[in-house]
Amino acid sequence: MKLLTVTIPCYNSQDYMEKCIDSILPGGDRVEIIIIDDGSKDNTGAIADKYAARYPDIIRVVHQPNGGHGEGINQGLRHATGKYFKTVDSDDWLSEDFPRFLDLLEDCDRKGGVDLFVTNYHYDHADGKGDRSINFSNALPEGRIFLWHETRPFFVDQILMIHSCTFRTEMLRQNGLEMPKHTFYEDNYMVYGNLKGVTRMYYMNADLYRYFIGREGQSVQEDVMKRRYTHQLTATELCFRAIRLDEVREKRKLAYLKHELFIMFGISILYARLNRTQEADANLEAMWDRCRAFDAKWTDYFRYRTLLRFVCVPGKGGSAFVEFIYRFAHLVVRFN
Repeated sequence: MKLLTVTIPCYNSQDYMEKCIDSILPGGDRVEIIIIDDGSKDNTGAIADKYAARYPDIIRVVHQPNGGHGEGINQGLRHATGKYFKTVDSDDWLSEDFPRFLDLLEDCDRKGGVDLFVTNYHYDHADGKGDRSINFSNALPEGRIFLWHETRPFFVDQILMIHSCTFRTEMLRQNGLEMPKHTFYEDNYMVYGNLKGVTRMYYMNADLYRYFIGREGQSVQEDVMKRRYTHQLTATELCFRAIRLDEVREKRKLAYLKHELFIMFGISILYARLNRTQEADANLEAMWDRCRAFDAKWTDYFRYRTLLRFVCVPGKGGSAFVEFIYRFAHLVVRFN
């Protein structure tokens, strides 16, 4: 059995996928790379097949009709044979810390395994401006396996994104989450929803994941995120419905889940309201209604008893305040 399965969802990725694949190959025989050709119309499939022919013991290719990034994750998990599972987007790459990461992951596995292995991720902007790391050393113990009660509060700009997470494969299968097709930002659901099964964790304080920002048409481009705000609403609602907060017994785990939902609701509100249309406001209100039907107590908590109440103020004044908050946040963390 392989130690780690790395899934690379690819759609029309011919111009950058080789850098991604090459960054994972130093893992050698401990790693299985599953390239998902998601109905690409360029040479993505041919490039993937070329790599599979060259590295038959390491690389496999799945060609599928276009289903979106989420279906790429689904297919990767269905075909995974590694004890642990990680997703790397085709325009991103892993750093030179990858072999050391595998050594530590292997050591954790010898000690009974972990449900979640956390690493830092680094924003690499195309223009070189605003590059920075998201580091978790203030919140997570280093150099040992730990449990939720040993974690500390996360800063507002810290969230366990898919870039920072490597999960135990069997736990993912037991949780049984299915990523929605043709839905952007579903990777937030992939992480948040699977935290319900996480007990044992390890944190490596290294910038393993290099997150590229600046490709034309990228899902995190500002204009794209505004246009696809309904995908944000869907992803946030999926997260909210994935775990009933009143059933979470570990106080520190509950604290983190509330933190991530606060960020997710905040992003949804910002991008919906930045559209400044009645339709966007109505869609946002419909999301709140569906969430309230699922769990009124916690919906009202996030909407009315957190700082989110200030970005929910209706009218032009509220929209102007949302615009200010967004621009300020972008200065602090250049996330697109």
